[in-house]
Amino acid sequence: MRVAVLAHGKFPDRAKTAVGLLRHSDYEIEAVLDRENAGKQVSEFLPDVQDAPIVAEMADAPEVDALIIGIAPIGGGFDESWRSDVRNALDRGCDLVSGLHYFLADDEEFADLAAENDCDIWDVRKPHDDLGVAQGISGEVDAEVVLTVGTDCSVGKMTATVELLEAAEERGADVGFIPTGQTGIMIEGWGNPVDRVVSDFTAGSVEEMVVERGDDYDYLFVEGQGSIVHPAYSAVTCGILHGSMADKLVLCHEAGREVVHGYEDFDLPPVPEYVDLYEDLARPVHETEVVAGALNTKNVADDAAAREAIAEFGEAIDAPATDPVRFDGEEDGESGYDDVLEAIL
Repeated sequence: MRVAVLAHGKFPDRAKTAVGLLRHSDYEIEAVLDRENAGKQVSEFLPDVQDAPIVAEMADAPEVDALIIGIAPIGGGFDESWRSDVRNALDRGCDLVSGLHYFLADDEEFADLAAENDCDIWDVRKPHDDLGVAQGISGEVDAEVVLTVGTDCSVGKMTATVELLEAAEERGADVGFIPTGQTGIMIEGWGNPVDRVVSDFTAGSVEEMVVERGDDYDYLFVEGQGSIVHPAYSAVTCGILHGSMADKLVLCHEAGREVVHGYEDFDLPPVPEYVDLYEDLARPVHETEVVAGALNTKNVADDAAAREAIAEFGEAIDAPATDPVRFDGEEDGESGYDDVLEAIL
């Protein structure tokens, strides 16, 4: 499917959904909407993903089948400055895909335009109606369950999950993906938006997916959300941890990150403390351990410095570590990729 992706003012550093789709999805991305960088190419910012022109508005985009909202601000609200782009897309007969907490299908103007132009609106974060509480049965599936957990939100958990899954597949492992957030759901075409469900059903929404797929694969890679120390999102993190009953954890961190993203008055704890925090919290439900680390080194200048940062991170968590994007499955023996996969599989 040919799509345009809206990322006004956030591309690339604060548009993780857009970047995730560019890197991992099967969509043919024909344009990225970003007023600040209009006239440039995606490749000028991200050389390792599919390329596309950056345009100022939907009216400048080529013919596409859908418009995807590729950014999700804190709280998941809709910015009224995007309305003209969404309206233009619907007028052109394009479907809409959105990961916002604001449901586009409930917007009267958009709903009317969609009906007039025979367009579909997929609000990815709208959970299905019959979710229930967890029964504590994820641990009974045949698959080994691997969960990415983070020191903070927006450190690269979804990306690490998909990158490690793809690397495991390339090495012959039988693996499946459990998407829990908007980007993962858009990539896979299914999943439960865990940060949108009723609190009592959070663990159950994860368990439902693990049980559904858990006997079909040898390994399930579960996309993590938030962080156990996050002042806003820790409940989601705990729900995924307990609902998945993960057998192994991969701790994700961004090199240089010292304060909570969006909540800069809160310092992050020292990295080694996270190992005990996650393992201790999981233990009463299902014993697990941090077996590997994924370090996001996008802000580290060169590969040599990145390898040094990865080594320090691995030492801090007492487990093998790598940057699964920067070193992209390398088997050079220095990036740590092989050691991470060996610890997971």
